[in-house]
Amino acid sequence: MAKMATREAYGKALAKIIVEDDNIFVLDADLSKSTKTNDAKMVKPERHFNMGIAEANMMSVAAGIASGGNTVFASTFAMFAAGRAFEQVRNSICYPKLNVKICATHAGITLGEDGASHQAIEDLALMRSVPNMTVIQPCDDIETEQVIRAVAKYKGPVYVRLGRSAVETVNNENYIFELGKGVVLRKGSKLALIASGIMVQEALKAAEELTLQGIDATVVNIHTIKPIDKDLIVELAKTHDLICTCEEHNVLGGLGSAVSEVVSQVHPVRMTFLGVEDTFGESGTPAALMEKYGITARHIVERIMDCKEKGLI
Repeated sequence: MAKMATREAYGKALAKIIVEDDNIFVLDADLSKSTKTNDAKMVKPERHFNMGIAEANMMSVAAGIASGGNTVFASTFAMFAAGRAFEQVRNSICYPKLNVKICATHAGITLGEDGASHQAIEDLALMRSVPNMTVIQPCDDIETEQVIRAVAKYKGPVYVRLGRSAVETVNNENYIFELGKGVVLRKGSKLALIASGIMVQEALKAAEELTLQGIDATVVNIHTIKPIDKDLIVELAKTHDLICTCEEHNVLGGLGSAVSEVVSQVHPVRMTFLGVEDTFGESGTPAALMEKYGITARHIVERIMDCKEKGLI
């Protein structure tokens, strides 16, 4: 199966749309080879600006350019985009609702060897808490390209969470991205696995294994964390006994929290949350870290079997 990192797909998509639209500008904080905005620089160097290791300033400049009627893509690692530049994102971009697309790469613990200081496991919680911000996390290369094209046309601030590691392609050439609309990848009963980003692939693998254990799982890709697909989540809550959210993020404040906010208000259902258990990461290979922090397909299966033993499903 083909593999590509979502950051790679972002770079390729950006290089296409910057040629198609003269009002698109790209800013980077001295990481263009890593974030892949260098692809856009190669085709339109006059509209690509390296802002240096000054992420807060980059966001303010992005706001200034966007205030002139332009669309700005601003990229750096997720830890710096959501963390170091939070005040500028909040006050200079989201408050005036400017057309800035923050495409943050190297999110989550699969950043790998750079360790805890660079592994953003809080960024979804931060970004979805800011008014006017739209938050998206694509799961593969096909979805990423469509996301980038969609947010380029969308009016307002967007945070796109992208990964460093190559991931398997889930979607095919017929896939159509719809902002705010979750995607049912596999229909089952009783159990719904709701995943985002790299965890979509793990959820699909887990569902196959669970079938052997007599559990037929529904698998849903929630690519848009905000605004989340409330209608789909409520439907899942009404038709399943258990919802398990799967995310490469702190279990506090991310996908699981967003889903629970919906079901608790509309149609309560049993839930279990699988993600990073409110702890910092460490240096290691992406595969080793996913294993250590319990976010592989095997861990999903073990969690569900534990829930079954407890009579929750």
